Amino acid sequence: MTKLNQIIAVEKGVKSKSLQDITAAHQKVQKPALLAGISRSYQPKDEEGEQLPPESTRVRVQAEDVLREMSASLTRLFDVTATKDWANCSARADVTVDGRTVVADVPVGHLLFLEKQLADLLAFVRKLPTLDAAESWSQDPSTDWWKTDPVRTIRTKKVPRNHVKAEATDKHPAQVEVYYEDVPIGYWTTVKFSGALPARRVNELVERIEKLQQAVKYAREEANGAEVVDQRVGDAIFGYLLG
Repeated sequence: MTKLNQIIAVEKGVKSKSLQDITAAHQKVQKPALLAGISRSYQPKDEEGEQLPPESTRVRVQAEDVLREMSASLTRLFDVTATKDWANCSARADVTVDGRTVVADVPVGHLLFLEKQLADLLAFVRKLPTLDAAESWSQDPSTDWWKTDPVRTIRTKKVPRNHVKAEATDKHPAQVEVYYEDVPIGYWTTVKFSGALPARRVNELVERIEKLQQAVKYAREEANGAEVVDQRVGDAIFGYLLG
C-alpha cells in the first residue's frame, strides 16, 4: 500500500506539472488564430479568366481537446491532494519525551503546527534576560523577585582643610593652601533586585524545548508512515463538469 510520506513526496511534482499544463492550455485557447480554419476555392467569371489555386488553413487547436488534456492533468492533482487530505484526517501519532507521552494521538496537521510554534518559542527563550553572573542572587519570597545580599558603602563629603605651607611672620602673612578631604558622613546599604532568570533556568527551558521538538519530528515521521487509501475524486468531478 501507498504511504502518506510517499504521497507528500510526489505532491510537489504533480502540482508543478499541473500548473505547467494549465498555463499551456490558457495560452492555446487565447490565440484565436490557432482555433480558426478556412477553406476557399476560386472560379473565374469566364473560361478566359485567371485560374487561382484553392486556399486552406487547418484548425490547429480544438477547445474540447484542450479541456480533455487539462482535465487529465487536474485529475491527477485532485487525486493526489485528496489522498493526502483524507490520510491527514486519520494519520496520528503520540508525542513522547523520555518515555513519557506528552500529547497522545496527535493529527499530522497539528504536528506540523507544533513544529513551527516550538521553533518560534525556542528563539524567544534563547533571548530571555539572565541574572548578572557577577552578583550573588537569591529569591525574595515576599516579592518573588531575585535579590542580592545587602552591600554597605560609605557616603562621604568633601570638607575643606587648610595646609599651612609657611607660618606668618612680622613681614609676611602665612602661606595657606586649601585642599578637600573625603570625610565619612553616612552609609548606603544597597540591595539589587531583578526580574530576570538564572542562566540555569534558561538552559533547562532550551533543553526541554529541543527535546520536545525532536519528539514532534519523530511523531510526524511516524504519522506520515501511515498507509493511505488512494482517492479517485478527479474522475467524478470532471465526469460531471465535462459530461
